[in-house]
Amino acid sequence: MTDLSEPPEGIHGYHGNNLAVQTLMIVFTSIALYNAIELFILLFLTFQSYRGLYFWTLLLSVVLGVIPHAIGYLLEFFSLAPLWFSLTLSTIGFYVLVPGQSVVLYSRLHLVVQSSKVLRFVLWLIIIDAVILLIPTTVLTFCTAYVAQPAMIRGYNVMERMQLAWFCAQEMVISGIYIIETVKLLKMMPDKDRRRTRIMYELLAINLVIILLDICLLVVEYIGFHSLQTTLKPMVYSIKLKLEFGVLGKLVSVVQIQQSQP
Repeated sequence: MTDLSEPPEGIHGYHGNNLAVQTLMIVFTSIALYNAIELFILLFLTFQSYRGLYFWTLLLSVVLGVIPHAIGYLLEFFSLAPLWFSLTLSTIGFYVLVPGQSVVLYSRLHLVVQSSKVLRFVLWLIIIDAVILLIPTTVLTFCTAYVAQPAMIRGYNVMERMQLAWFCAQEMVISGIYIIETVKLLKMMPDKDRRRTRIMYELLAINLVIILLDICLLVVEYIGFHSLQTTLKPMVYSIKLKLEFGVLGKLVSVVQIQQSQP
């Protein structure tokens, strides 16, 4: 655990000489950008009509989320651009990426959840969390970078850890709903329908992987590797978006078949 009164490592450029850390930061960013470009291409090759909450949330999460978030932090840590530009770029990416990933899950949640109360709860959870977490974190980030008062630095360090844990908990709640509802659907499906059963198991596995990836982010942050966490985050979210794209789209055909049967 790092000292909360110390400014986060890398906010004014990375001054360490740890080659392993620098290499990992570049590797994480490269994987995130590769996944983003691949997913961007797949979106336009897969969708016949470019509309709907699912499509646009995925597209924005890639173009305005993963890419600027990853590039912004890399520019900041290696002092490759003015600090204001790097912080603004990474902040824009953060605003779109983190809540956007939850919206991607929400956009297909109605395929496994029939309760309108649960759907409204998830939607308001995403909106309220975004408002109460994103704005204070942004203010404290720029205050830490340009004012650097001890109280502001401590506030930023506390808020950074809290918002990461909070957003991870939010995604775990949504994934937990998917897991519970998927298990219910599996009990209702005939054993002979292997395709539907396979997709349901894939959905179950993906949500378990999402939870594990969120736990990894929390561990890296709380043991004090802030620089690695900020570059690991876009890579983790790009992986989650690709996994969700691979299975959530299949749910449409599965549910249509399920609804056509008694």
